Amino acid sequence: MSDRSQKLADSLEQLKQLQESGVVAIQSKQLSRVHRERLLKHGFIREVIRGWYIPAMPDASPGDSTSWYSSFWDFCAAYLSERFDKSWCLSPEQSISLHIGDKTVPQQLLVRSSKGNNKPTAFLHNTSIFDVRLNLPDVEHIENIEGLNVYSLGSALVSCSANHFINAPIQMRTALSMVTDASDVLSVLLAGNHSVIAGRLVGAFRNIGRDLIADNILKGMQAADFKVQEEDPFEEILQVSFGRRDVSPYVNRMRLIWAQMRERVIAHFPEPTNQAVDIKTYISEVDDKFVTDAYHSLSIEGYRVTRDLIELVRTGNWHTEGSDESKKHMDAMAAKGYWDAFQEVKKAVRAVLEGKNPGDVLEHTHSDWYLALFGPSVAAGIIKQSDLAGYRSGPVYIRQSMHTPPNREAIRDMMPTLFDLLAEEKNAAVRVILGHFMFVYIHPYFDGNGRMGRFIMNLMMASGGYPWTVVPVERRDEYMQALESASVKQDIVPFAKFLASLL
Repeated sequence: MSDRSQKLADSLEQLKQLQESGVVAIQSKQLSRVHRERLLKHGFIREVIRGWYIPAMPDASPGDSTSWYSSFWDFCAAYLSERFDKSWCLSPEQSISLHIGDKTVPQQLLVRSSKGNNKPTAFLHNTSIFDVRLNLPDVEHIENIEGLNVYSLGSALVSCSANHFINAPIQMRTALSMVTDASDVLSVLLAGNHSVIAGRLVGAFRNIGRDLIADNILKGMQAADFKVQEEDPFEEILQVSFGRRDVSPYVNRMRLIWAQMRERVIAHFPEPTNQAVDIKTYISEVDDKFVTDAYHSLSIEGYRVTRDLIELVRTGNWHTEGSDESKKHMDAMAAKGYWDAFQEVKKAVRAVLEGKNPGDVLEHTHSDWYLALFGPSVAAGIIKQSDLAGYRSGPVYIRQSMHTPPNREAIRDMMPTLFDLLAEEKNAAVRVILGHFMFVYIHPYFDGNGRMGRFIMNLMMASGGYPWTVVPVERRDEYMQALESASVKQDIVPFAKFLASLL
């Protein structure tokens, strides 16, 4: 090893020790100047603000935001604790998002502190913190979620602005659905003499069908001689049935997102043909599209595959012997896996065309698709057999996305709900758009989520008599931005319009 390489290895050893001890937000004092400058020069750390750094990937392009978005919450927790000690708390609105498991990176994180200076601190990729000098809620109304000080659920609901019910109805309804007893909210309302807010929350609970909680808040306030005027803060009533108690907030949020988005999908996507489909002709047309579909779908994921390689895989004449270039080997394995998975998806398409419920078919076959997709890579020793054992067992981040996929425990609640929603949905257009979107939103696997999402989209296309549809690699940026808009802003219209333009 050269002297230069040895020095870099020494610096990387220092970084590794910090990471192994759980440090994400690296302060200047935690690395010597020599190590810090060497790691910066080679792209292994990035400066967020003066004196604070995060680990990074040296091969990332200059505008790549992935390392920052994946570090954002841990960085903020460490930075705020260093700056304000324990005297800080996220805003009630941001607290709501974290209570319901929504860790979308905000453009500006609002923080309350008695030591705040009422101005923003700029971070990477146009994000910032704005610390407001305000008194904090009483200590019994502050909780810690993964290192972040937040309002307790009850105090956050009381302290949220009235506008937030209109601007973020999905988040607010999900938070309301987590309240199992009126006392969680009533104690905060009584302590603060909040009769106007009580009226708003009574109306909000009534809006989501929680009449018992609404009535108990009303009675509790009246017993304490407060005059309460009931008022619904939401602009509309969504027909969503929540379980009476202890249902996962992730499940409730999914059902709310589905209910809110479905009408917009129907307005912006062509209606199903409702004509009888000739199964033999349909499957033959799907077969004809394999090479094109595989080329574009794998290219979107960053594999370098040619139509010639895919054609060789299709005819069984492919092999990788003699190639010691691991990247080419991986690309060939991905192409072979795509062919194997395509055969499994085709069986599911046939079942749907024969009249089986598409949500049920997906539930029973999707794991077969996934095993087929990565089977060749396991056989070649590129990935471990254990990686194919069900859904992911740890966190995953989407390149360049402000959306943080839910944790492993949430996936176990969300995937059965996705199958239920698809099985219950009467409109094929909604199944097409929301089936694809919801799957990649959940991101249940470490790898292959995009390919699986497009397979799901095409299974649902078949359920409405739409043709098998290819997402072209040339429109990858438009495709990813439309998915980002749906994930971060809950705006499904760009995605619905995008897929409609491909039909």
